[in-house]
Amino acid sequence: MKLTKRFFLGMAAGTALATLPISALAQEWQPKRPIDFTIMAGPGGGADQIARFVQSVVEANDMMSRPLVPTNRGGGSGAESLLHLKDARDADHTLMVTLNSFYTTPIRQEGLGVDIEAFTPITMMGVDPFVLWVHKDSGITTFEEFIAKVKEMDGEYVMGGTGTGQEDSIVIAYMSGAFGLDIKYIPYDGGGAVAKDLAGQQIMATVNNPAEAKGFYEAGDFVPLLVFSDERMETFPDVPTMKEKGHDFSYYNQRAIVGAPGMSDEAAAYYRDVFGKVYESEDWQSYLTSESLSPLPMDEAQTRAYWATQVANHRKLLSEIDG
Repeated sequence: MKLTKRFFLGMAAGTALATLPISALAQEWQPKRPIDFTIMAGPGGGADQIARFVQSVVEANDMMSRPLVPTNRGGGSGAESLLHLKDARDADHTLMVTLNSFYTTPIRQEGLGVDIEAFTPITMMGVDPFVLWVHKDSGITTFEEFIAKVKEMDGEYVMGGTGTGQEDSIVIAYMSGAFGLDIKYIPYDGGGAVAKDLAGQQIMATVNNPAEAKGFYEAGDFVPLLVFSDERMETFPDVPTMKEKGHDFSYYNQRAIVGAPGMSDEAAAYYRDVFGKVYESEDWQSYLTSESLSPLPMDEAQTRAYWATQVANHRKLLSEIDG
């Protein structure tokens, strides 16, 4: 299964948030109280960083008359956030910053009764690639050395990642299957805790997104071995892709803002206007570059089509891994 950036960008071809018409509805509706800005993961990870950066841009530019209030709800591989939004008492004042557990958790936990089609598309802020990291003290500097070490440890090699049956575990499971690896996996509520434990060498490797590992990489503590992107990344030009190792697999994490089910058209238009301005701001465009994210603008109809495609892709991918 290949969830490529090229495929993602192709879906949004010809679409630019700057040129989307601004509805008169957005100019009439205003929030009446602080906005619940739920984050679908724990502190310190990519979703958390993005949510708080977006909040800072909104506040610095006085884009909203009421504040965004970020709250981490990463329990149950994002189930806590999904249920919080699904059951929101005030749909017009409830938003969520997502990752791919938006798709995988409802598939893996059908008992939640969550139908993502009921949620309200707001803004896709970008997509985030995955990177395989080890600690510098491991002595491992190439992907081949990593493979040899994992096989040598015969089931005792420990990796950590965000959640179970979601992004990080999907990437690790695919890599394990492709190369015949036996890896112990420890789930965390967020990428920040994963990166911290690799830095402390409580785990041996991760597939953190670039933003989650950036500080440790810049300090010289982390070594990137492989990228799960379509092509080599500008940030890590000497690091090979999975495709170069003989497996046509790439995987990206979505960074999107969605609204609660039942959100009014007026409120949805207001938020699309606000976050569209954030997206087009110099601050966000610089953030995309510095944190190695790829742009992915799309309107509401394209977003709903994208959701349907991602549900189908992840259902197939999870069945292949579980099977």
